[in-house]
Amino acid sequence: MKPPPFVHHAPRDVGETLEILAEAGPRGKVLAGGQSLIPMLNMRLAAPEHVIDINRLTELDTVEAGPGGVTVGALARHARVARAGVHPLLGQALRLVAHPVIRNRGTVVGSLAHADPAAELPAVLAVLGGSVRVARAGAAPRDVPAAEFFTGPMESALRPGELAVSAHFPALPPRTGTAFAEVSRRHGDYALAGVCAVVTLDGDLRVASARLACIGVGPVPLVVDLGADWKSAADAARERAEPDGDVHASAAYRLHLVGVLARKAAERAERTAREAAA
Repeated sequence: MKPPPFVHHAPRDVGETLEILAEAGPRGKVLAGGQSLIPMLNMRLAAPEHVIDINRLTELDTVEAGPGGVTVGALARHARVARAGVHPLLGQALRLVAHPVIRNRGTVVGSLAHADPAAELPAVLAVLGGSVRVARAGAAPRDVPAAEFFTGPMESALRPGELAVSAHFPALPPRTGTAFAEVSRRHGDYALAGVCAVVTLDGDLRVASARLACIGVGPVPLVVDLGADWKSAADAARERAEPDGDVHASAAYRLHLVGVLARKAAERAERTAREAAA
């Protein structure tokens, strides 16, 4: 299939991009990696009048790591961020994203803006309590917390005329371990269900905090705070999950999967934390 007709814009800097977005409003779509947008255009699931191609905005092709965490610019590709090795959980998630060809082109911030509830990166941002920086013409940038950024399936807090310029993934505290576990029909397919976990130990190597984010079982990434009893992790995840059934898996099967994966990811993250503290 072919996409509907649109006007292609190729701005040279962020300022020009924001001006075009302001004029296009709800009729405009941003193109970065295009691994989600292009198929949607071809299948006529999206029909913008203006496509704003930001691939010439090299100022947004950044990966910056510091004591507070990692900030990823809007043009940083999955593969580049994975190679940088700047955040354990981010690296674990990126290895599960689709296939090498897609990771070489797709962008981290683009995946967040796409807000697919079955995607890995929104869950990482949510479980870490990260944020997305958003810019618009004539206004100061605003940082939107992950808890407010994802508003529904394929829906985010981005408003017409706005550009997601970067995402911030907070650093992990000392004695913290992470894990990402998912089940898909084939490697590289979207997960039927998945769970990422972050477990932090105190000075006596007891569990001080444990947090999960689940994918594929609700309209947005599902974040669950746990105690130290991993047997209850499955129940905690299942109680909050609201999966839908489809041709790939029933709602009941997804509910079963998220419970199994919750306990598996929590146990693995705790083990990683103990290894790091040893």
